[in-house]
Amino acid sequence: MSEKTNLLQDADGKVSRVIRVGTRKSQLARIQTDSVVEKLKELYPDVHFEIVAMSTTGDKILDTALSKIGEKSLFTKELENALEKNEVDLVVHSLKDLPTVLPEGFTIGSVLKRENPHDAVVLHPKHKGKCLQSLANKSVVGTSSLRRAAQLKKRFPHLEFKDIRGNLNTRLKKLDEKDDFSAIILAAAGLRRMGWENRISQILGPDDCMYAVGQGALAVEVRARDQDILEMVSVLNDSDTVLRCIAERAFLKHLEGGCSVPVAVYTEVKNSQLYLTGAVYSLDGSDSLKETMQTSISSDNQAEEQEKVDEKVQRVSITALKVSEAPQDAAVKLGVDLGNLLLSKGAKEILTVARQLNDAQ
Repeated sequence: MSEKTNLLQDADGKVSRVIRVGTRKSQLARIQTDSVVEKLKELYPDVHFEIVAMSTTGDKILDTALSKIGEKSLFTKELENALEKNEVDLVVHSLKDLPTVLPEGFTIGSVLKRENPHDAVVLHPKHKGKCLQSLANKSVVGTSSLRRAAQLKKRFPHLEFKDIRGNLNTRLKKLDEKDDFSAIILAAAGLRRMGWENRISQILGPDDCMYAVGQGALAVEVRARDQDILEMVSVLNDSDTVLRCIAERAFLKHLEGGCSVPVAVYTEVKNSQLYLTGAVYSLDGSDSLKETMQTSISSDNQAEEQEKVDEKVQRVSITALKVSEAPQDAAVKLGVDLGNLLLSKGAKEILTVARQLNDAQ
């Protein structure tokens, strides 16, 4: 694509660079993309940002559980095709939709400050004031996630869990307008970004339900060779979020997990220490392994680090310029070490059975 087509001239003859930003068409995706573009506009007022919305495979297949479709890039493939063809210059995603290994030529150029990563309970209006514990025996709870179902089946054995698909608007409509579900489980981050916090009846803490890898964080995917775009989006990186998500993704990658197996995490940064809790579950939650490890993420030699900070190294498909190298390496090692610990205790067997059962259902 010629440089000419990336320029825009206004009525006063002023020429601006045009950056095209790809996004999914759903309302939540648009809200998330708009929030990222607003930040970029503030930082680069002379650049014209144009949003290009498109539907993805995951948006079109609404009658099948995500874990059954067996496609790693359900919500990203069409957007990456546009990126590859130079139809867009960067793409905004929910980080949890991005596989731990991206196709050749792409990288995650920034991971923004994380919204609340936990899951939330949204109740049918007739159950207002209740929580999962107080719902009647055999109440049906909707979730499209094997991870949520596995944890909650064990934690709340009196409830039944059924699959529910569709975007946020569709799922809330299914809950409110029919009597099929007493409650549904959704990511708190999405509800908050949509302005629907008033629908949250309960936030599920790590004792009830640990979250998905990358949940609550937005990511900007770019072409790995586009140095100027990488530099441009790198200012959006939030260091703590980057390190937490690198550790989570390294853990998932080492376990070879994905949508079709129940893997959950919980991370926090405290006093220059990064804590990672990771778990794997059988489909019904009866069999599980859960461990916590920690690592130091302080940079011992800041001056030396500063020189190395902008090396173009990908870690679990994240190129985090402006974030020191040593803590990133420590985060990768933490994820791999925790993965190894769980594998040594039988995680592979649990996940293999979960995958086979899910495929057979």
